[in-house]
Amino acid sequence: MTSSFRITLLPGDGIGPEIMAVTVEVLKTIGRQMDLAFEFETALIGGAAIDATGEPLPEETLKICKASDAVLLAAIGGYQWDSLPRHQRPETGLLALRAGLGLFANLRPATILPQLVDASSLKREVVEGVDIMVVRELTGGIYFGSPKGIFETETGHKRGVNTMVYTDSEIDRIGKVAFATAQKRRGQLCSVDKANVLEVSQLWRDRITALAPDYPDVTLTHMYVDNAAMQLIRWPKQFDTIVTGNLFGDILSDAAAMLTGSIGMLPSASLGADGPGVYEPVHGSAPDIAGQDKANPLAQVLSAAMMLRYALDQPAAADRLEQAVTTVLDQGYRTGDIMSASMTQVGCQAMGEALLRVLV
Repeated sequence: MTSSFRITLLPGDGIGPEIMAVTVEVLKTIGRQMDLAFEFETALIGGAAIDATGEPLPEETLKICKASDAVLLAAIGGYQWDSLPRHQRPETGLLALRAGLGLFANLRPATILPQLVDASSLKREVVEGVDIMVVRELTGGIYFGSPKGIFETETGHKRGVNTMVYTDSEIDRIGKVAFATAQKRRGQLCSVDKANVLEVSQLWRDRITALAPDYPDVTLTHMYVDNAAMQLIRWPKQFDTIVTGNLFGDILSDAAAMLTGSIGMLPSASLGADGPGVYEPVHGSAPDIAGQDKANPLAQVLSAAMMLRYALDQPAAADRLEQAVTTVLDQGYRTGDIMSASMTQVGCQAMGEALLRVLV
């Protein structure tokens, strides 16, 4: 019996439409082979939405997303919108999407594939075998805390203010996701904070520690964020699952991504307590190569695999998609960002065609 799913597509800006087009064709092929029916609906977000409606996240887009089983997002942003007021920029639309769908947990894997070990800027013996999952809190912390803004003081100077704030319930819910994620991996969880100088981090550490007895099969450790940044470069294989707040997670997950050789290879999943999650590549919109058929679509394809696994409960389809990516890399196909000697360089569309040949 055919399983049917409603998928909202948010191609966004820059290379987004190109990598989304490849991913949709791959999903259609997977669907035909595994008796899965996908109903795709495309909506606007980011700069494309600003140009069309004046808003980075139109109300209609959020409505469509809420009515779907999952949301597949490509990329947002570009130079032409950087001078807009903060509330009108593409990034504001992304934050509003996360808040509107209640997406408090961001799962960002950083796994180095054997075929790409030499693409990393670090030595082979440092990165070979790296397999890290960063669990980042997504709807709290300094990005959402108040007060915030740029204010004029009594002396006429301007003062910028952002507030880092977490409640115990916010910490508990992301902590539970992190412990459960570690249970499915190697049973090691490192909580990253700055408890030596920040009261909000002290609360974070206290609450994460209090959860640990409920997960006796998980070994919990703590690390200050500055040390964690150093250790990710020094000895990344010591990490299994990392849980941290919004700001620290934003920074550390990008650092972890570069261990793998290219941020263009890494997917992510943003999940809430219920409702659809958002699945998107870690990389940005790369406006400098947009429309030139140079983009790497593999992170978008792997994001679709995460969608199949986490949102749609189709692990066999997810496995097949991930294996297709591994196979085309084994065959020597590379986009420019992961190109190395003796490989075959291809563009975005040709990489998609290679995936389709493997799948059929």
